[in-house]
Amino acid sequence: MVRKRQAPGGGTVVEVEPERLARWLDRFAERNDGVTRTEINPRQVRFVGGNGVTATVAVPFEPLAVEAGTQGEGLCAGVLLDHALTPRRIGLLLVRLGGHSVGVAEGGRVTVSRTGRHLVHGRSAAGGWSQQRFARRRDGQARQALRAAADDAADILGSRVTDLDAVVLGGDRKALEELRADRRLDTVFAKAEPRVLDVVEPRRTVLDDAAERSRAVEIVVR
Repeated sequence: MVRKRQAPGGGTVVEVEPERLARWLDRFAERNDGVTRTEINPRQVRFVGGNGVTATVAVPFEPLAVEAGTQGEGLCAGVLLDHALTPRRIGLLLVRLGGHSVGVAEGGRVTVSRTGRHLVHGRSAAGGWSQQRFARRRDGQARQALRAAADDAADILGSRVTDLDAVVLGGDRKALEELRADRRLDTVFAKAEPRVLDVVEPRRTVLDDAAERSRAVEIVVR
């Protein structure tokens, strides 16, 4: 399934499964008067259509094994396709204050996982002493939830980190940054991809979806 969303600054971000990438690029060429050139760098590949439309690929699991500034006439996607289709073992870490889901995936399928849910109250509109007491309780709940997420991440991912090719993150960026401060997870975050998947409340089914999306190639079309 191809996912689309609006790109910051204009254009469309498309998530394409590695197995569909060749066909997607062929259709891009068909719709845009061909591809006049391909600009290839270790972290990015840019296809320029004959009508000026571009498709820019952020190389997943970078770098691509090419020299910076490489160019080719027409549609030159072989090295990108080989890279995208390379089998990988990927760690998954999805976190929001209300829960977390951690796992390891191969070929888009989760092989081991752990999911936890935690009560974290929303913010109170009350004022004075009641609001302060509520805020302290909420902060305590949030700390407990993040501690549980860190424990599971250290157990599931930290213990297997040498076997992982990469880690893909998802969920709330602030919560992930707080987890990054846990020294037990240094090696996990060292293998984290730059992207962060936008996910709803982490559940086991959401983790399955993230396992498939973790392999996808992101393309910005402008």
